[in-house]
Amino acid sequence: MMRALQLPVHAGAHEWELIARIPDAPRLRLLWLPALGVSARNYVPLAEALAERGVAVFLHEWRGAGSSNLRAGRGCDWGYRELLAEDIPASLQAMRDALPDTTDTRLGGHSLGGQLAACSLALHPASATGLWLVGSGAPYWRAFPTPLRWGLPLVYRFLPWLTRRLGALPGRRLGFGGNEARGVIHDWARSGLSGRYAARGLDVDLEAALARAAPRVRAVVLAEDWMAPRGSLLFLVGKMPQARPTIMELDRDAAGAEPDHFSWMQAPAGVADALAGD
Repeated sequence: MMRALQLPVHAGAHEWELIARIPDAPRLRLLWLPALGVSARNYVPLAEALAERGVAVFLHEWRGAGSSNLRAGRGCDWGYRELLAEDIPASLQAMRDALPDTTDTRLGGHSLGGQLAACSLALHPASATGLWLVGSGAPYWRAFPTPLRWGLPLVYRFLPWLTRRLGALPGRRLGFGGNEARGVIHDWARSGLSGRYAARGLDVDLEAALARAAPRVRAVVLAEDWMAPRGSLLFLVGKMPQARPTIMELDRDAAGAEPDHFSWMQAPAGVADALAGD
């Protein structure tokens, strides 16, 4: 048995709902951060699969997606600073308030969600004891195999330019992300070009914070995931030299679905087994 909850959360002017799936006797709690442009509700199958394995799951909602009351545009912008300093801490607090007796905590995410989970944990080491990653890795162009790596710098220059011109990134039309804020695309592209994490307006050295972080890491690589190949994951985890990583690569049989960036979300049992196996 599990409880299904939708918890109202706010950070300043931003309001959203935290979707939760809580088993009767959870052994740990997890705040899960979605991929860029993906609504929290798309991870309900994962949350339910993990709840069946004793994990209470809380699904964060990005600004501009799903239940968020904000939408990116010329007059409404944000970047990594707002996500890291305001929104993620608010969801973490809502999770703690909803489940105060379960103290063993994981922070995790898919794709960009995994990257920002790592950055958030580095900023707030006491917020979680472990980091769970699926289809996630740094976007640094040199961490990708050829021939893909040679085209990435162009992408990282073009998308911020387009976003500035239009006021927001029309990701749905481009087939990449959703309707994304200028600041998010700027911060993402900068990490893709430089290999370093920074948040415009956040007066913290994220690279130094990552170097001090020492979480237990469980990371899933999907064998056919060209958007987050093993090299990009290793580059991300390598920023945390004190971490204790366990990296699992799932093929079609182990994943129970096409082992690419998104297909596993519809049949997440294999990924749930890998994550909850610790």
